[in-house]
Amino acid sequence: MIEALRSATARSHDRIESVLQLEGDFSLAHYGAVLQGFAAFLDTWEPGVSNALPPHLKPWFAARTRGDMVRRDLVSLQLARPAPARLEIDLASPAAVFGSLYVLEGSALGGQVISRRLLEVHGFTPDHGAAYFNGHGAQTGRMWREFRQRLDAEVDDCDANRAIASAVAIQTFDALTGVFIEALTPYPL
Repeated sequence: MIEALRSATARSHDRIESVLQLEGDFSLAHYGAVLQGFAAFLDTWEPGVSNALPPHLKPWFAARTRGDMVRRDLVSLQLARPAPARLEIDLASPAAVFGSLYVLEGSALGGQVISRRLLEVHGFTPDHGAAYFNGHGAQTGRMWREFRQRLDAEVDDCDANRAIASAVAIQTFDALTGVFIEALTPYPL
């Protein structure tokens, strides 16, 4: 299933990276807008996913959320907390929920690279300004492997589920990209 998701979302992944522009140099204003975008998205997305999950998965998901981390960064950098984003992501089945989870779980891996860049360029640490991208730190790789196992255990790898998970992963990328386009418009790199 994971390879189907990776293949189906490759263009969406490339698009969001081109919008975020966190690989080169970026201003503090740009970074702040990225954090605000994540906060707006997660304030809606995390409760939506939690509500869509069956009871036995709620504690598992609660241990992986990062909304509190981005909110800590906003406080640390004295940035306003934005209004929650309006999202249209169909979380009507386990395949749909796990398709959406794939996007944010994958971003946690990329966050490890960005976290190191934030330290180099701006001196931000997990305790000051980089909690979100540091995420679960050294546990991130283990948590990604655990997510992949959970995906395989919870969602049958059949054509229909691959199609649903892929479509919702793309919806999630599109929703997140839309939030960032709006958040980043006034801020240059």
